[in-house]
Amino acid sequence: MPNDTQNSDKAQIAPNLRLLAIIEEVARAGVPVTPGALSDAVGIPVPTIHRLLSTAEDEGLLQRDVDGRSYGPGRRMRRMSGNILSSQRIRTERLLVMKALAEKVGETCNLAAPARYGMVYLDRVETHWPLRIQLAVGAQVPFHCTASGKMYLSSLRSDKLNRVLKWLELERRTDKTITDREKLKEELANTRQRDYATDDQEFMDGMTALAVPIKDGEGRLLSTLSIHAPEQRQEVESLVNQLSDLQRAAQRIEELCVS
Repeated sequence: MPNDTQNSDKAQIAPNLRLLAIIEEVARAGVPVTPGALSDAVGIPVPTIHRLLSTAEDEGLLQRDVDGRSYGPGRRMRRMSGNILSSQRIRTERLLVMKALAEKVGETCNLAAPARYGMVYLDRVETHWPLRIQLAVGAQVPFHCTASGKMYLSSLRSDKLNRVLKWLELERRTDKTITDREKLKEELANTRQRDYATDDQEFMDGMTALAVPIKDGEGRLLSTLSIHAPEQRQEVESLVNQLSDLQRAAQRIEELCVS
């Protein structure tokens, strides 16, 4: 329970900043939040919370979760977070980190973030090799058969993951695509334990990939950093040998995001 001092401090929120306080709390929580929990967290009366949530929902800043009671980020809030990640200062430094990584490992590297229906590529640095896989910035790829997508799915709480897998279409893209939900859950459990994900020609014939998470200040996944290559040049095992280089680059990008 919040103490009296906390309640007194929260009561000082100016009326024109109350919606911002709610949006900040939803972003901080990282999971859908009920009006009652928001009221406790920010010290705004529940009736006012309901009114502000209605406004935020109408404007696309927040959206109701599947339970119909709690609220999470809406399309405008998700777009805002993507724009912040892509701000010019951060992006310039981020691309320098990615360029150094691509030169070190000799393969293309990508930065991707979760969207509603898949992972979207935010940035990309190409390898110098003439034989490479073309996936443009802005391209969307599936969750279930890509290294970046499986990294994201593995970061979800078990209850949310179960809901996502219930409705997620596990389209077969290659002979190696995992289309059985229980087998995919096993793969995600292994991914969660080792903190990296692989794609062994599951999304595209002849392509392998390795991905690691980029996390926020509270340890939650923001985006993923990955390297991918033609299988004839790099099998999954050889990509994993370069895991430490990938993790160091991801850590540097994390530092840029929270600095």
